[in-house]
Amino acid sequence: MAKISKGVRLEHISKIYRDPKTGRDFYAVRDTSLDIEPGTFVTLLGPSGCGKTTTLRMIAGFESPDEGEIFLGEEPINALTPNKRDTAMVFQSYALFPHYNVFDNVAYGLRLRKLPKAEIDERVRRILSLVEMEGMEARMTNQLSGGQQQRIALARALVVEPGVLLFDEPLSNLDAKLRVSMRTEIRRIQQTLGITAIYVTHDQSEAMSISDRIVIMNAGEIAQTGTPMQIYYHPDSAFVADFIGEANFLAAQVMGMENGLCRVSIDGREALVETARAMEVGQACQVVLRPEAILIGDKGLLPCKVELSCFMGSYQNYHVRAGDTLVKIADNCPINKKIYRVGDEAWIGFDKECAHLL
Repeated sequence: MAKISKGVRLEHISKIYRDPKTGRDFYAVRDTSLDIEPGTFVTLLGPSGCGKTTTLRMIAGFESPDEGEIFLGEEPINALTPNKRDTAMVFQSYALFPHYNVFDNVAYGLRLRKLPKAEIDERVRRILSLVEMEGMEARMTNQLSGGQQQRIALARALVVEPGVLLFDEPLSNLDAKLRVSMRTEIRRIQQTLGITAIYVTHDQSEAMSISDRIVIMNAGEIAQTGTPMQIYYHPDSAFVADFIGEANFLAAQVMGMENGLCRVSIDGREALVETARAMEVGQACQVVLRPEAILIGDKGLLPCKVELSCFMGSYQNYHVRAGDTLVKIADNCPINKKIYRVGDEAWIGFDKECAHLL
Protein backbone atom coordinates (compact mmCIF):
# COMPACT_ATOMS: atom_id res chain seq x y z
CA MET A 1 0.00 0.00 0.00
CA ALA A 2 1.38 3.38 -0.99
CA LYS A 3 -0.54 5.33 1.62
CA ILE A 4 -0.13 5.37 5.35
CA SER A 5 -3.02 4.04 7.46
CA LYS A 6 -4.81 6.63 9.50
CA GLY A 7 -6.39 6.64 12.92
CA VAL A 8 -10.00 7.55 13.61
CA ARG A 9 -11.23 9.65 16.50
CA LEU A 10 -14.84 10.17 17.55
CA GLU A 11 -15.46 13.05 19.92
CA HIS A 12 -18.85 12.99 21.68
CA ILE A 13 -20.81 12.06 18.56
CA SER A 14 -24.56 11.51 18.65
CA LYS A 15 -27.16 10.61 16.05
CA ILE A 16 -30.81 11.41 16.62
CA TYR A 17 -33.67 9.86 14.66
CA ARG A 18 -37.42 10.37 14.86
CA ASP A 19 -39.64 7.39 15.61
CA PRO A 20 -42.31 7.38 12.84
CA LYS A 21 -44.87 5.74 15.12
CA THR A 22 -44.59 8.05 18.13
CA GLY A 23 -43.16 11.12 16.44
CA ARG A 24 -40.56 11.35 19.22
CA ASP A 25 -36.84 11.78 18.79
CA PHE A 26 -34.48 9.11 20.09
CA TYR A 27 -30.73 8.63 20.20
CA ALA A 28 -29.43 5.89 17.90
CA VAL A 29 -25.94 6.84 19.11
CA ARG A 30 -25.42 8.94 22.23
CA ASP A 31 -22.33 10.94 23.25
CA THR A 32 -19.86 8.37 21.93
CA SER A 33 -16.10 8.96 22.06
CA LEU A 34 -13.55 6.52 20.66
CA ASP A 35 -9.89 6.66 19.63
CA ILE A 36 -8.77 4.08 17.04
CA GLU A 37 -5.02 3.79 16.53
CA PRO A 38 -3.59 3.59 12.97
CA GLY A 39 -3.12 0.03 11.70
CA THR A 40 -5.43 -1.62 14.24
CA PHE A 41 -8.41 -3.88 13.59
CA VAL A 42 -11.34 -2.65 15.69
CA THR A 43 -14.73 -4.36 15.77
CA LEU A 44 -17.99 -2.67 16.77
CA LEU A 45 -20.04 -5.43 18.36
CA GLY A 46 -23.49 -5.50 19.87
CA PRO A 47 -27.10 -6.63 19.49
CA SER A 48 -29.43 -5.29 16.81
CA GLY A 49 -30.29 -1.65 17.36
CA CYS A 50 -27.24 -0.91 19.53
CA GLY A 51 -25.89 1.81 17.20
CA LYS A 52 -22.89 0.01 15.70
CA THR A 53 -23.95 0.32 12.05
CA THR A 54 -25.04 3.94 12.52
CA THR A 55 -21.60 4.70 13.98
CA LEU A 56 -19.88 3.05 11.00
CA ARG A 57 -22.09 4.95 8.53
CA MET A 58 -21.20 8.23 10.22
CA ILE A 59 -17.49 7.44 9.82
CA ALA A 60 -18.11 6.57 6.15
CA GLY A 61 -20.14 9.74 5.56
CA PHE A 62 -23.47 8.08 4.74
CA GLU A 63 -24.92 9.63 7.90
CA SER A 64 -24.03 12.91 9.57
CA PRO A 65 -23.66 13.20 13.35
CA ASP A 66 -26.10 15.59 15.00
CA GLU A 67 -23.59 16.27 17.75
CA GLY A 68 -19.81 15.89 18.04
CA GLU A 69 -16.96 15.62 15.56
CA ILE A 70 -15.26 12.80 13.64
CA PHE A 71 -11.56 12.98 12.77
CA LEU A 72 -9.65 10.96 10.20
CA GLY A 73 -6.05 11.34 11.24
CA GLU A 74 -6.04 14.95 12.41
CA GLU A 75 -8.59 16.08 9.81
CA PRO A 76 -12.20 16.83 10.86
CA ILE A 77 -14.43 15.10 8.30
CA ASN A 78 -18.02 15.87 9.33
CA ALA A 79 -18.48 18.19 6.35
CA LEU A 80 -16.88 15.83 3.79
CA THR A 81 -19.00 13.68 1.47
CA PRO A 82 -18.20 9.93 1.36
CA ASN A 83 -16.15 10.22 -1.85
CA LYS A 84 -13.98 12.93 -0.27
CA ARG A 85 -13.06 10.82 2.76
CA ASP A 86 -10.00 8.61 2.78
CA THR A 87 -12.11 5.53 3.50
CA ALA A 88 -13.52 2.56 1.60
CA MET A 89 -16.48 0.38 2.54
CA VAL A 90 -17.04 -3.35 2.10
CA PHE A 91 -20.80 -3.90 2.18
CA GLN A 92 -22.92 -6.78 3.41
CA SER A 93 -24.50 -7.13 -0.05
CA TYR A 94 -21.12 -6.96 -1.91
CA ALA A 95 -22.57 -4.15 -4.14
CA LEU A 96 -20.75 -5.46 -7.25
CA PHE A 97 -21.74 -4.29 -10.73
CA PRO A 98 -23.39 -7.28 -12.44
CA HIS A 99 -22.71 -5.98 -15.97
CA TYR A 100 -18.95 -5.62 -15.27
CA ASN A 101 -16.42 -8.42 -15.15
CA VAL A 102 -14.07 -8.93 -12.18
CA PHE A 103 -11.34 -6.68 -13.55
CA ASP A 104 -13.71 -3.81 -14.30
CA ASN A 105 -15.38 -4.09 -10.90
CA VAL A 106 -12.05 -3.77 -9.13
CA ALA A 107 -10.79 -1.04 -11.47
CA TYR A 108 -13.93 1.11 -11.11
CA GLY A 109 -12.64 3.41 -8.36
CA LEU A 110 -9.28 3.87 -10.06
CA ARG A 111 -10.94 4.88 -13.33
CA LEU A 112 -13.03 7.45 -11.47
CA ARG A 113 -9.73 8.91 -10.27
CA LYS A 114 -8.53 9.00 -13.91
CA LEU A 115 -5.33 7.08 -13.24
CA PRO A 116 -3.17 5.95 -16.19
CA LYS A 117 -4.22 2.64 -17.76
CA ALA A 118 -0.86 0.99 -17.01
CA GLU A 119 -1.12 1.90 -13.31
CA ILE A 120 -4.70 0.65 -13.14
CA ASP A 121 -3.70 -2.67 -14.70
CA GLU A 122 -0.78 -3.10 -12.29
CA ARG A 123 -2.76 -2.22 -9.16
CA VAL A 124 -5.77 -4.38 -10.08
CA ARG A 125 -3.62 -7.43 -10.79
CA ARG A 126 -1.60 -6.89 -7.60
CA ILE A 127 -4.70 -6.65 -5.41
CA LEU A 128 -6.35 -9.65 -7.10
CA SER A 129 -3.23 -11.64 -6.27
CA LEU A 130 -3.46 -10.49 -2.65
CA VAL A 131 -7.06 -11.75 -2.33
CA GLU A 132 -6.14 -14.93 -4.24
CA MET A 133 -8.36 -14.21 -7.23
CA GLU A 134 -5.72 -13.88 -9.96
CA GLY A 135 -6.72 -15.44 -13.28
CA MET A 136 -10.40 -14.55 -12.71
CA GLU A 137 -10.23 -11.09 -14.33
CA ALA A 138 -12.59 -11.91 -17.22
CA ARG A 139 -15.26 -13.68 -15.15
CA MET A 140 -18.63 -12.00 -14.69
CA THR A 141 -19.71 -11.58 -11.08
CA ASN A 142 -22.74 -13.88 -11.50
CA GLN A 143 -20.28 -16.68 -12.29
CA LEU A 144 -18.65 -16.37 -8.87
CA SER A 145 -19.49 -18.05 -5.57
CA GLY A 146 -20.48 -15.96 -2.56
CA GLY A 147 -16.98 -16.21 -1.11
CA GLN A 148 -15.41 -15.17 -4.41
CA GLN A 149 -17.77 -12.20 -4.69
CA GLN A 150 -16.77 -11.11 -1.21
CA ARG A 151 -13.09 -11.28 -2.19
CA ILE A 152 -13.79 -9.06 -5.21
CA ALA A 153 -15.68 -6.58 -3.03
CA LEU A 154 -12.69 -6.53 -0.68
CA ALA A 155 -10.27 -6.07 -3.60
CA ARG A 156 -12.33 -3.17 -4.97
CA ALA A 157 -12.14 -1.41 -1.60
CA LEU A 158 -8.42 -2.08 -1.13
CA VAL A 159 -7.27 -1.10 -4.61
CA VAL A 160 -7.94 2.61 -4.00
CA GLU A 161 -5.51 2.41 -1.04
CA PRO A 162 -7.75 3.98 1.63
CA GLY A 163 -6.45 5.24 4.94
CA VAL A 164 -9.26 3.34 6.69
CA LEU A 165 -11.17 0.26 5.56
CA LEU A 166 -14.77 -0.13 6.78
CA PHE A 167 -16.73 -3.40 6.94
CA ASP A 168 -20.51 -3.54 7.35
CA GLU A 169 -21.29 -7.16 8.38
CA PRO A 170 -19.52 -8.42 5.24
CA LEU A 171 -19.85 -12.14 5.96
CA SER A 172 -23.49 -12.41 7.02
CA ASN A 173 -24.59 -13.79 3.61
CA LEU A 174 -22.10 -16.67 3.67
CA ASP A 175 -22.54 -20.14 5.14
CA ALA A 176 -20.91 -20.93 8.48
CA LYS A 177 -17.81 -22.72 7.15
CA LEU A 178 -17.11 -20.05 4.54
CA ARG A 179 -17.54 -17.32 7.13
CA VAL A 180 -14.70 -18.80 9.18
CA SER A 181 -12.32 -19.05 6.22
CA MET A 182 -13.20 -15.55 4.94
CA ARG A 183 -12.75 -13.87 8.31
CA THR A 184 -9.30 -15.47 8.50
CA GLU A 185 -8.52 -14.09 5.04
CA ILE A 186 -9.71 -10.60 5.97
CA ARG A 187 -7.50 -10.62 9.04
CA ARG A 188 -4.52 -11.90 7.02
CA ILE A 189 -4.91 -9.17 4.42
CA GLN A 190 -5.37 -6.45 7.05
CA GLN A 191 -2.21 -7.53 8.86
CA THR A 192 -0.27 -7.85 5.60
CA LEU A 193 -1.16 -4.29 4.57
CA GLY A 194 -1.14 -2.77 8.06
CA ILE A 195 -4.35 -0.92 7.22
CA THR A 196 -6.74 0.50 9.83
CA ALA A 197 -9.96 -1.54 9.78
CA ILE A 198 -13.31 -0.90 11.47
CA TYR A 199 -15.62 -3.90 11.35
CA VAL A 200 -19.28 -4.21 12.33
CA THR A 201 -20.78 -7.53 13.35
CA HIS A 202 -23.20 -9.09 15.83
CA ASP A 203 -21.24 -12.37 15.78
CA GLN A 204 -19.20 -12.67 18.98
CA SER A 205 -16.87 -15.42 17.75
CA GLU A 206 -16.16 -13.45 14.59
CA ALA A 207 -15.22 -10.39 16.65
CA MET A 208 -13.03 -12.42 19.01
CA SER A 209 -11.10 -14.10 16.21
CA ILE A 210 -10.11 -11.08 14.11
CA SER A 211 -9.93 -8.03 16.37
CA ASP A 212 -7.12 -6.18 18.06
CA ARG A 213 -9.79 -4.35 20.06
CA ILE A 214 -13.53 -4.83 20.49
CA VAL A 215 -15.99 -2.03 21.17
CA ILE A 216 -19.18 -3.41 22.68
CA MET A 217 -22.20 -1.17 22.20
CA ASN A 218 -25.57 -1.26 23.90
CA ALA A 219 -28.53 1.11 23.47
CA GLY A 220 -26.46 3.62 21.51
CA GLU A 221 -23.58 3.82 23.96
CA ILE A 222 -20.22 2.10 24.43
CA ALA A 223 -20.48 -0.53 27.16
CA GLN A 224 -16.80 -1.53 27.12
CA THR A 225 -13.68 -1.29 24.97
CA GLY A 226 -10.72 -3.66 25.22
CA THR A 227 -8.82 -6.56 23.72
CA PRO A 228 -10.79 -9.76 23.16
CA MET A 229 -9.10 -11.33 26.18
CA GLN A 230 -9.81 -8.33 28.43
CA ILE A 231 -13.47 -8.27 27.50
CA TYR A 232 -13.89 -12.04 27.82
CA TYR A 233 -12.18 -12.46 31.18
CA HIS A 234 -12.76 -9.02 32.71
CA PRO A 235 -16.18 -7.74 31.63
CA ASP A 236 -17.27 -4.41 33.13
CA SER A 237 -20.93 -5.41 33.45
CA ALA A 238 -23.32 -8.34 33.41
CA PHE A 239 -24.44 -7.24 29.92
CA VAL A 240 -20.91 -7.53 28.54
CA ALA A 241 -20.25 -10.82 30.32
CA ASP A 242 -23.47 -12.32 29.00
CA PHE A 243 -23.08 -10.95 25.47
CA ILE A 244 -19.52 -12.23 24.88
CA GLY A 245 -19.72 -16.01 24.98
CA GLU A 246 -21.57 -17.77 27.79
CA ALA A 247 -21.29 -16.78 31.42
CA ASN A 248 -22.48 -18.12 34.77
CA PHE A 249 -23.39 -15.70 37.55
CA LEU A 250 -23.17 -16.90 41.14
CA ALA A 251 -24.63 -14.60 43.79
CA ALA A 252 -22.07 -13.90 46.52
CA GLN A 253 -21.22 -11.63 49.43
CA VAL A 254 -17.86 -10.06 50.21
CA MET A 255 -16.31 -11.37 53.42
CA GLY A 256 -12.96 -9.59 53.24
CA MET A 257 -9.90 -8.59 51.18
CA GLU A 258 -6.44 -10.09 51.49
CA ASN A 259 -3.37 -9.59 49.24
CA GLY A 260 -5.35 -8.73 46.11
CA LEU A 261 -7.81 -11.53 46.72
CA CYS A 262 -11.43 -11.15 47.67
CA ARG A 263 -12.93 -13.68 50.05
CA VAL A 264 -16.57 -14.27 49.16
CA SER A 265 -19.38 -16.40 50.49
CA ILE A 266 -21.43 -18.39 47.96
CA ASP A 267 -24.37 -20.24 49.48
CA GLY A 268 -22.57 -20.11 52.82
CA ARG A 269 -19.31 -21.55 51.46
CA GLU A 270 -16.22 -19.38 51.21
CA ALA A 271 -13.99 -18.99 48.18
CA LEU A 272 -11.15 -16.71 47.05
CA VAL A 273 -11.38 -14.67 43.83
CA GLU A 274 -8.72 -12.49 42.25
CA THR A 275 -9.91 -8.91 41.75
CA ALA A 276 -8.45 -5.48 41.06
CA ARG A 277 -11.55 -3.79 42.48
CA ALA A 278 -11.91 -2.41 45.97
CA MET A 279 -14.76 -4.37 47.57
CA GLU A 280 -16.41 -3.60 50.89
CA VAL A 281 -17.17 -6.24 53.52
CA GLY A 282 -20.82 -7.23 53.34
CA GLN A 283 -21.19 -5.99 49.76
CA ALA A 284 -23.36 -8.12 47.49
CA CYS A 285 -21.61 -9.16 44.27
CA GLN A 286 -21.65 -11.69 41.48
CA VAL A 287 -18.95 -14.22 40.65
CA VAL A 288 -18.71 -14.49 36.86
CA LEU A 289 -17.49 -17.85 35.58
CA ARG A 290 -17.10 -19.02 32.00
CA PRO A 291 -18.32 -22.60 31.37
CA GLU A 292 -14.78 -23.85 30.73
CA ALA A 293 -13.57 -22.32 34.02
CA ILE A 294 -15.80 -24.52 36.20
CA LEU A 295 -14.49 -27.80 37.54
CA ILE A 296 -16.85 -30.74 38.14
CA GLY A 297 -15.94 -33.69 40.32
CA ASP A 298 -16.70 -35.79 43.37
CA LYS A 299 -15.60 -32.96 45.64
CA GLY A 300 -15.49 -29.20 45.34
CA LEU A 301 -17.01 -25.97 46.58
CA LEU A 302 -20.73 -26.34 45.85
CA PRO A 303 -22.92 -29.45 45.61
CA CYS A 304 -24.94 -29.80 42.43
CA LYS A 305 -27.21 -32.11 40.48
CA VAL A 306 -26.66 -32.86 36.80
CA GLU A 307 -29.59 -31.87 34.55
CA LEU A 308 -27.86 -32.28 31.15
CA SER A 309 -24.79 -34.26 30.08
CA CYS A 310 -23.87 -34.18 26.40
CA PHE A 311 -20.66 -35.27 24.62
CA MET A 312 -19.53 -32.53 22.21
CA GLY A 313 -16.24 -34.03 21.02
CA SER A 314 -13.67 -31.67 22.49
CA TYR A 315 -15.68 -31.19 25.68
CA GLN A 316 -18.51 -32.64 27.78
CA ASN A 317 -21.37 -30.16 28.03
CA TYR A 318 -23.10 -30.12 31.42
CA HIS A 319 -26.00 -28.18 32.88
CA VAL A 320 -26.08 -28.59 36.64
CA ARG A 321 -28.28 -27.13 39.36
CA ALA A 322 -26.37 -25.63 42.29
CA GLY A 323 -28.96 -24.50 44.82
CA ASP A 324 -31.39 -22.45 42.71
CA THR A 325 -28.81 -21.55 40.05
CA LEU A 326 -28.41 -23.26 36.69
CA VAL A 327 -24.69 -23.57 35.90
CA LYS A 328 -23.31 -24.39 32.45
CA ILE A 329 -20.02 -26.31 32.27
CA ALA A 330 -17.70 -27.15 29.38
CA ASP A 331 -15.42 -29.92 30.71
CA ASN A 332 -12.61 -30.01 28.17
CA CYS A 333 -10.98 -33.20 26.83
CA PRO A 334 -13.32 -35.62 28.65
CA ILE A 335 -11.83 -38.85 27.28
CA ASN A 336 -9.97 -39.76 30.50
CA LYS A 337 -12.40 -38.13 32.92
CA LYS A 338 -15.41 -39.39 34.82
CA ILE A 339 -18.59 -38.66 32.91
CA TYR A 340 -21.54 -37.62 35.04
CA ARG A 341 -25.01 -38.59 33.86
CA VAL A 342 -28.34 -36.83 34.23
CA GLY A 343 -29.51 -37.14 37.82
CA ASP A 344 -26.02 -37.67 39.27
CA GLU A 345 -24.93 -35.75 42.34
CA ALA A 346 -21.59 -33.94 41.97
CA TRP A 347 -19.61 -30.92 43.14
CA ILE A 348 -18.39 -27.85 41.30
CA GLY A 349 -15.50 -25.52 41.97
CA PHE A 350 -13.16 -23.07 40.24
CA ASP A 351 -9.66 -21.67 40.38
CA LYS A 352 -9.47 -18.17 41.84
CA GLU A 353 -7.67 -16.87 38.72
CA CYS A 354 -10.55 -17.94 36.47
CA ALA A 355 -13.33 -16.02 38.25
CA HIS A 356 -14.30 -12.38 37.89
CA LEU A 357 -16.26 -10.22 40.32
CA LEU A 358 -19.03 -7.81 39.40
